[in-house]
Amino acid sequence: MEAVYEGIDDALIHIYKTLLATGGANGGTRGGMIEMLGVFFRLTNPRARISRSQDRGKPFSALGELLWYLKGTDRLDFIEPYIPPYAKDAENGALRGAYGPRLFSMRNEIDQLGNVIKLLETNSTSKRAVIQLFDASDIEKHYKEIPCTSTMQFFNRNGHLHLSVTMRSNDAYKGLPHDVFCFTMLQEMLARRLGCEVGEYLHYVGSMHVYDDCLQPMRDYIEEGWQKTVVMPPMSKGNPFDLVEKLLDIEVKVRAGQHVAADETFDDPYWADIVRLLQVFWATRADSSIPQETVEALGKQFASDVFPTFLDRRIKIRERAAAKDMHPEKK
Repeated sequence: MEAVYEGIDDALIHIYKTLLATGGANGGTRGGMIEMLGVFFRLTNPRARISRSQDRGKPFSALGELLWYLKGTDRLDFIEPYIPPYAKDAENGALRGAYGPRLFSMRNEIDQLGNVIKLLETNSTSKRAVIQLFDASDIEKHYKEIPCTSTMQFFNRNGHLHLSVTMRSNDAYKGLPHDVFCFTMLQEMLARRLGCEVGEYLHYVGSMHVYDDCLQPMRDYIEEGWQKTVVMPPMSKGNPFDLVEKLLDIEVKVRAGQHVAADETFDDPYWADIVRLLQVFWATRADSSIPQETVEALGKQFASDVFPTFLDRRIKIRERAAAKDMHPEKK
């Protein structure tokens, strides 16, 4: 399969339909599945990275995963609130296949992302700007979880930074929306760091698959119909990596329930909205004590009109969770 799409929803609806129509049955590590071998697509607008669907729009958990990468950690306690199923793959409180340590300290010493930046600063059109995520040691013995991504390769061509990602395996329903979000965010961050525009995003997969327990949700996504493409605002110019430590510090405060004024923390609307996404996620968890009117007020503070819709969905999820707590028999 080979195709060109503008954004994530264009890709998902076509891939899902094709999987259902032509995918072959197979057994995977997590149960029965259907799969296609040798899938390639490109996104012409990588900022169209958030699905508009009711179920596949994942800006909060995807943002949490991106911050997990940027923190350079493999610890479960950081990522589990954002993506609880990771707990099943953890060993001794860590995920072997976590991308953060491999990006910034591969084999405990190699800063791959930093090396790529240095390389492209000195030789902008180099073909060597490759980050290796899958390692030969990953199949030396059995582990619960290893990287699905093999490599990331960056190309600076005519002032545009393109990203090519190669994956050995990709869960089309659960994994693909997160992968596209995180990788294209990294692509845009590097583009800003290098003073480039964002180019295209290329995605190659050995086994594109969906597990049997997600076949009906995948059909439900198709039933929703084609979603209008929405595009995240362009990332502010400058070096976003200078902001990572500050952003991670803010995540700790928001996670702990501390008050954070996004527009005072960042005078840049783009990064203030990223903080507001974190605030919405933690404020709408079932165990949050933040009043709903406070949560709703967050929606009026977003600088971009892309994000308030996702706040509305989080509020509904919180309401359903509260209703189940009041009526346990409905669980």
